[in-house]
Amino acid sequence: MKSHQNYKTKFDLPFPLLSDADRSVSNAYDAVKPNGKSIQRSVLIIDRDGVIRYLKSGMPKDSELLEVLNSLDS
Repeated sequence: MKSHQNYKTKFDLPFPLLSDADRSVSNAYDAVKPNGKSIQRSVLIIDRDGVIRYLKSGMPKDSELLEVLNSLDS
């Protein structure tokens, strides 16, 4: 999707962004806006055991993400 590529380029993200056309994943992670028609961009960090360690709508600060990622290495 062009919008995904633009977002990835804007924030220089080194990983792919996924599309969720039927909103099944977005609904599972509570990332659908109240109108039920659009998706709130969200960042999740899921550990190797599948446990959600971080969930935030929008684009968090790098320092916030690094703090969570560094805590997973401990």
